[in-house]
Amino acid sequence: MDERIRIILIIIVSVSIFGLLVFVFVKNYIKNKINYYLEEKNKNKKS
Repeated sequence: MDERIRIILIIIVSVSIFGLLVFVFVKNYIKNKINYYLEEKNKNKKS
């Protein structure tokens, strides 16, 4: 039983870390895209 619990905990921790990394990368990607489009919009207004 202890072996099963250990394996389940390893899987849960691994999935959590992977999910967190994906979340951070996606968040930064979307943030950069929004900033890029906002800068383009501001450039067009100034011209």
